[in-house]
Amino acid sequence: MTMTKTACVVAFAIFAAMAWPSRAGAQVDLFSKEQRVEFTPQWSGERFADGRPKVADSVLARLKDVTADEAWDVLQDAGFRNQFEGGWKVINPGERLVGRVVTAVFMPNRPDVDSVIRANGKKKGRVGDENSWIIDILQPGDVLVVDLFGKIRYGTIIGDNLGTAIFAHSHNGLIVNGAVRDVTGIQQIKGFQVYTRGVDPSALEHVMLTGINVPIRIGDVTVMPGDVAIGDPEGVTFVPPQLAEKIADDTEMDHLVDEWGHTMLREGKYTPGQIDAKWTKRMVDEFNSWLEKKGSKRRMEP
Repeated sequence: MTMTKTACVVAFAIFAAMAWPSRAGAQVDLFSKEQRVEFTPQWSGERFADGRPKVADSVLARLKDVTADEAWDVLQDAGFRNQFEGGWKVINPGERLVGRVVTAVFMPNRPDVDSVIRANGKKKGRVGDENSWIIDILQPGDVLVVDLFGKIRYGTIIGDNLGTAIFAHSHNGLIVNGAVRDVTGIQQIKGFQVYTRGVDPSALEHVMLTGINVPIRIGDVTVMPGDVAIGDPEGVTFVPPQLAEKIADDTEMDHLVDEWGHTMLREGKYTPGQIDAKWTKRMVDEFNSWLEKKGSKRRMEP
């Protein structure tokens, strides 16, 4: 018998909870702070109190101009082959969705397991249904990313009330491999972008919350807490935190290269073949002079 990726993650998390009983005794989170640090070893920057990587606000702002294609090249070169997921319905499309990922994973309900989850939640002072528990930990700039195993009917993670709560906490959006309801109400939450697999009038039923800020699967992507989600018309790219600044840097240079190249083409100074080929030293020198005149500190190596 084989296990799905999500089931493997949950099984590992349950094992980890048994290995660290003093930390995991009354949590649905299951991953400890130490494990969140351990499983994001290439991140050396600031972290949240629970160990989740905290990519700087200034970097998030620079990622607002990044497309899926631009991020793809850097990710592929770094060996991250499975970071893009398409096929979404987008509610409130507009300015590009960018934010630090908070993860949550639901599984089909099993009463004996869910009774333990609810009892532990009560010990932790969590109130309401399990889909409301994940909202309380959101910070400004976060994007809530939920693995609801593609469930549509009875797989609606939020309606307009919980959508309002998410936006109030994070000032950002939601990505759910499942569904939402009350779309008319969600459309009234200005600035709240939702990437969802579908919509349905049913309420969330027959599921249980099995992990918060643990590795999850969204389609073909393994998503980690602290990743940066970038949504654009093509879909969602999940960027490992250690690559966020490099993607911003490379994209800014790409945009400058395109701007100069288009200018040269309009002026007839160079042919398309010259612009698209490897630049000569003369072209690089002219480009760097143009950068200096623009006040940019960036330079291209000959």
